[in-house]
Order: sequence, then structure tokens, then C-alpha cells
Amino acid sequence: MQVFDFHCHIYPDKIAERATMATGQFYDTHEPKCKGTVSDLLACCDTANICGALVQSVATTPSQVKSINEFIAKTVSEHPDRLIGFGTLHPESEDIEGDVKHLLELGLKGVKLHPDIQKFALCDPHCMELFEACADRLPFLVHAGDYRYQYSNPAQVRPVLDAFPHTTVIAAHLGGWSVWEEAMDAFCGKYEQLFVDSSSCRFVLSAQQYFDIIRRFGTDRVLFGSDYPMWNPKEELDDFLTLPFTDAEFEKILYQNAKTLLSL
Repeated sequence: MQVFDFHCHIYPDKIAERATMATGQFYDTHEPKCKGTVSDLLACCDTANICGALVQSVATTPSQVKSINEFIAKTVSEHPDRLIGFGTLHPESEDIEGDVKHLLELGLKGVKLHPDIQKFALCDPHCMELFEACADRLPFLVHAGDYRYQYSNPAQVRPVLDAFPHTTVIAAHLGGWSVWEEAMDAFCGKYEQLFVDSSSCRFVLSAQQYFDIIRRFGTDRVLFGSDYPMWNPKEELDDFLTLPFTDAEFEKILYQNAKTLLSL
């Protein structure tokens, strides 16, 4: 069975330790399980028999957009058979159109946004400009949900889905981390362009809760993701495989849905 990890963060070696620790502190849950470097991600994938991964990072200021996108593109070019890259954008950029053009020229296959870390509401008019500038050409992987903030909760995601019905949106963390009931009520069965990934949920959900949420979204709509380096891909995969899905359902979640979205 092929497995593709749809949610991995990577950083240049010289800042990886600092970046991963900062993320752990932001969530105040645990120290990251892995290093956050490209070589460590590939080693983790090898250990878990994961054939490929979607890699991305997030710009906390507009000035970081170009360098992060160039880093992701260079990394993917060095491992084209293993990695797919999503770029970053920032709504406070003075040249959003130029940033999108550069991202496309680099060959990146989508956009990652993390409203909680980037500190903007997903439905803010400036953020909506990012979706407008991409003009349905790219899918968006969006951090979704956090009871501590209102930047990316379902009420902020729905206006984007309503305004851009032909833009694929992957709402990470089963549509709304820590606000799953709200997310299911807002999204399930209502948006053809919406998918969710499974990352960073299991540690606070029972196996039954996790399974039930995925069932409600539907196995055609869920993508396996580890949230490397916060979690170890092999441990996440091993745990996921204990769930009572059929072989066909596992194949969809672990690979086929990603294959369709990314044209693997």
C-alpha cells in the first residue's frame, strides 16, 4: 500500500532546531518529535515506507515569502521523486500578484497558510486577495481551528469557500483543531472543493473519536498527514493503521486522494 504524507514542515538546516522548537512553544503541547530538516524527513519517510511528502513552510512577514518559496522549490528540485512543494504567501505583501507569479514560476504546486501564526483572519479582505490573485490555479492547505484564536476557525473559513467555489481548500487538522464539532457542522457535505487532512489530532482524540470524525467527513475527503516534525511520521502512520477502515478506504486516505489532488 502506497502512503503519501500530506502535511510536513521543513526548514533550512541552520534554523531547523530553532524553528521547530518555536512551533512547539506556540502550541504548548510537547517538544517536536523530529528535527525539521530535509534529510531527517526523508529518513523518517524511509523508516515508515512513506513514498512521498508534501513539504511547506510559512512566512510570518512579507519579506520572508520569496526566500521561503525558493528554499522549498530548491528542495523539491533535489528530490523530485519524493517531494511536492507548496509555497507561502502573506496578505501584507505590497506585491501579492508578483509573489504569486514567482511561486508559479518556481513550479510550486499550491499555497500553505497558517492564519494563527501569521496573525490574520482567513476571511480578512487582504487575505481574500491571496485567493483572488491565485485565480483558482492553486490549491490551498490552510491551518484550521484553535479554541484560543479566531483566525482560522470555521466562521473564518466558510467565507473563503463561499467566495471561491472552484479553489480547492484543504483544511488541516480535520477541518478545525480543537473545534471539531463546529467544523463538522460547518463543512460536512456542504463544499465540493473542501478536503481535510488528519494531522495533529489523534493526540487529543480517542481512536473512536478520530475514526468517527473521519467517517463523517468521508474517506474521499480525508488526506493522511503527520505534521512532521511535531510528530514522527512512522508513529502517526502505525497508529492510523489501527483504525477499522477497509483496505479500499485506507488506500484513499493514505494515497489515492493525494494522487488525485496533486496529480502524482
